[in-house]
Amino acid sequence: MPIIKSAKKAARQATKRRSNNEATKKTIRTALKDFKNKPTSEKMAKVQSEYDKAVKKGLMKKATASRRKAKLAAFAKANSVKVAAAKEAAPKVAAKPATEKKALAKKATATKKPAAKKAAAKKAEK
Repeated sequence: MPIIKSAKKAARQATKRRSNNEATKKTIRTALKDFKNKPTSEKMAKVQSEYDKAVKKGLMKKATASRRKAKLAAFAKANSVKVAAAKEAAPKVAAKPATEKKALAKKATATKKPAAKKAAAKKAEK
């Protein structure tokens, strides 16, 4: 058992992380089993999403997830699963009008002096 305060905290963090990692791995395994039992494009997307989440959380390397997703795609192709078209992205927030962007750009460039002019101004002061 840890005696030092920081070691106790590290032990608590390790148990928490382990349980989170186990939960993520379990969701991947269950999604994979569901897909292999009855392959559909929706289930394939679910498994791929779970792999991507594992990569994002640092549980799995990007190349490992990519390799496993490629294997999934080969399995889906062998079982003649049609891959659904990608859903359209949500509409983006309206951008600022071009006139506002130009005004902001002019304001930013007007306040800055080029480095050469700054150096020349310093020399003139001396």
